[in-house]
Amino acid sequence: MKKKLVLVLLSMIPFLNFAQNDRAIWVNEMVKMADPVLVSLSEGKLKENMPTEQSSFEYGDRSSFAHLEAFGRLMAGMAPWLELGKDSTDEGQLRKKYIELTHKAIRNAVDPESSDYMNFSNGNQPLVDVAFLAQAFIRAPNEMWEPLDDDTKRMVIEAFKKSRTISDIPYNNWLLFAASVEAFMIKFTDDADYVRIEYALQKHMEWYVGDGLYADGKYYHWDYYNSFVIHPMLIDILSVLQGTKYRLKSLNETVLKRAQRYGEILERQISPIGTFPIVGRSTVYRFGVFQALSQLVLLEKLPVKLSEGQVRSGLTAVLKKLQNAKGLYDKNGWLQIGVFGHQPDMAEPYISTGSLYLTSLGFLSLGLPEHHSFWTAAPEDWTSVKIWGGNPSVKRDKYSN
Repeated sequence: MKKKLVLVLLSMIPFLNFAQNDRAIWVNEMVKMADPVLVSLSEGKLKENMPTEQSSFEYGDRSSFAHLEAFGRLMAGMAPWLELGKDSTDEGQLRKKYIELTHKAIRNAVDPESSDYMNFSNGNQPLVDVAFLAQAFIRAPNEMWEPLDDDTKRMVIEAFKKSRTISDIPYNNWLLFAASVEAFMIKFTDDADYVRIEYALQKHMEWYVGDGLYADGKYYHWDYYNSFVIHPMLIDILSVLQGTKYRLKSLNETVLKRAQRYGEILERQISPIGTFPIVGRSTVYRFGVFQALSQLVLLEKLPVKLSEGQVRSGLTAVLKKLQNAKGLYDKNGWLQIGVFGHQPDMAEPYISTGSLYLTSLGFLSLGLPEHHSFWTAAPEDWTSVKIWGGNPSVKRDKYSN
C-alpha cells in the first residue's frame, strides 16, 4: 500500500512542476509587458519614452490619448495580481516592486504639475481609459488605493470627474465606461451619479441576445467586445453595487450566469495549438480576448463544465503562442501592433501603441495565489484538444438562454 502511494505521488511531480511553470510563464510575460510603461511613468518620462505607432490617421492623431490608454489598460489587467500584496517569496518581492512603481505612476498620471499628467477630458477617448483605470482601483483597493496619500487620492478623484464632461458617448458598450467611473465613485467617494449606472445596466439587459452574448448597441457585432468590455464591466459594476441598497444589484446572478456561458464559448475557441479565431474589431488586443474567462477563474466562478486544469492549460497555450511571435515588442520593449507579431494593417484607425495594453486583461487569473488549485491542478486537455484528438468522452455543446 505504501509503495503504491509513493508511486502515485511521484507520478504527480511532473504535473506540479508543469503547473508552477505555467504561472512563471504568465508572471514573466506580464511584467515584461508592464516594465516600459510603469518604469517610464514612475519616473515622469512616459510621454518622452513611449512610441505612438498608428496604422492609420483616419481618426486623426491618437497620441494625445495613448498614455492614459497604456496606463489604464495595463493596470486593469495587473490589478488582481498586485492585490495579493508583497510577501517574502520571490514573486511577493516582485509584486512589491511593481506596487511601488504603480503608486509613483498614479501620482504622475494625475498630478497637473507632472510632465506625465494625462488627458482626462479632451475628446471622447479618455472616458474609455478612465473606466479601465477605475476597474483597476475596484479590483485592487487594498494595494492600489488605500496606500495612496490623501493628496494623490484627491487628484485621482478630480481627474476622474473631468471625464464626466465628455458628452459624446456612443450608444453601445461605451455606456459601461461611464457607469464604471461611477462605480469607482460609489466605492471610494460619496459623489456618484446612479443615473449613468442605471442607464448602462438597463440598456445592456435590453441588448442581451441569448447564449451568453450581448449586442453592442442595436446590433450584435461578431467580435470580442463581450470579453473586452461587456461581461467584465457588468460584473465589476454589480460587485460594487452589492455593498449598497441599489435595487439593480439583484441583476448579479443573471449577469454571472450569462458570463459563465460566454466563458464556455471562449474556452471552446482555443484551438489545439493555442490559436483562436481572428474575427471582428480590435483583435490586436491579443490575450485580452480571454478577459471574461480569466475573470471567471479569478472569481472562482468557472462553469461546472470547465475544470481549472483544462482552462489553465488552454490559456497558457494561447499565451505561449502569442509570446513566441517575432515582433511582439519593439527593440525597447514596447508592444507593437498586430496579433502574431508586428502586423500594423490589422489595427483599426482608433488604435495606437497605448491601446495594445488591453492585452493585460487576459492575466486576471494571476490574482489567485500560486498555491491555489487553478495553478496546482494537473494539466488537462481543453475542449478542442479532446474533440480533435478523438476523445470519446467529450460532451456536446449546449445553448443557454
